[in-house]
Amino acid sequence: MHITSEIITHIFLFIALYLEVFFLITYFESRDREHKLSILKMPKKWPSVSIIVPAWNEENTILKTIFSLLKINYPKDKLSIIVVDDGSTDNTWKVVQRFARNKQVKLLRKENGGKYTALNYALCSIDTELVGCLDADSYVHPEALKRIVAKFEDREMMAVTPSIKIFEPKGILGFIQKGEYIFGIFLKKVFYHLNALYITPGPFSIFRKSVFDKIGHYRHAYNTEDIEIAMRMQRNGLKIGNVHDAFVYTVAPNTIKTLFKQRLRWAYGFLQNAIDHRDMFFKLQYGHLGIIVLPAAGFSFFSTLYFFGAIVFDWFSSLIVAIKKIATIGLSFPKFNFDLFYINTNLIVFVSIIAVVGTIFMIVTARKLAEEKTKFGLDSILFILLYTLIAPFWMLKALYNVAFAKETKWR
Repeated sequence: MHITSEIITHIFLFIALYLEVFFLITYFESRDREHKLSILKMPKKWPSVSIIVPAWNEENTILKTIFSLLKINYPKDKLSIIVVDDGSTDNTWKVVQRFARNKQVKLLRKENGGKYTALNYALCSIDTELVGCLDADSYVHPEALKRIVAKFEDREMMAVTPSIKIFEPKGILGFIQKGEYIFGIFLKKVFYHLNALYITPGPFSIFRKSVFDKIGHYRHAYNTEDIEIAMRMQRNGLKIGNVHDAFVYTVAPNTIKTLFKQRLRWAYGFLQNAIDHRDMFFKLQYGHLGIIVLPAAGFSFFSTLYFFGAIVFDWFSSLIVAIKKIATIGLSFPKFNFDLFYINTNLIVFVSIIAVVGTIFMIVTARKLAEEKTKFGLDSILFILLYTLIAPFWMLKALYNVAFAKETKWR
């Protein structure tokens, strides 16, 4: 059993190290190419854009969301905002009435059917060139839309994703998520250059309207329509881009319960969509997405569970040994011998150290992309130390729900 465990650990560590090196090389190669094309060409004629704001019980945040859209630096006659109240039971509909006379804002109301139905409800009445979505708990940087729209100068570009950051993080949970989202900015940048983005997140992903005419509207997709639509686009060979300095800020869950529910939905949705699109894994026709990125996402999921399980098993084993020792020879304290010149040459330790250094290097790079003031902050430290200790709980629950066909709820 011990030998098998070591073999699995070696394999997982080497794969993790390979992926880190591959992602870093991809980033630096693409950075050099981008440097040569650093002057972003703005369109001579700005295209018309509609932003859908689906809302369900968002009375506390939706005002700020709409105001952030109205403050966007974009021609007013080219920007339409469509707010869809998806059968809210709080005062959301009452709150948004202050925009009833605003020519830029259109208010719609429907029975509750889920986010994807609210998006589709609005899509049916949109005739602009571009269409996007903004979650009702997210806020847009004033320059974000122009930076995203500029990407559509590439005629092959069918959708563009922003960089998402946490809005005013509070407490340990908030800072863990801040570190996680910043790290995600680096990964999205790399995946974009590999043409392998498989998520078009709800906060401010922008599409050509023709995408929905070609592949159809949003689907329920296990309450993760942002994964499903991106996977469908990739399947149909539609290019998805990313702009790392098009910032959108989202309100993070501030309790363990709300964070668990959100991440359970995400993890469950990823697994179910991966199963639905399993034929895309390890297929050359889907390029780096099929050969590298999707398998890497699956590897990350299951390796996290494996290492968490191994740590818990070792901890309990050590505890049992300690209890038996105390029961037989009594309580004794271990002796520590510190040797300044001792170097642990164990391969697992050596590879683990390199992997950690690689992770830190990626985080430093991510913070630069995210325009953070420091190269390494408290949020990044908390993310490294604590995220892998809490994530396995919703991953395990998601795996259980998939295995026993139990659906997850939105909240």
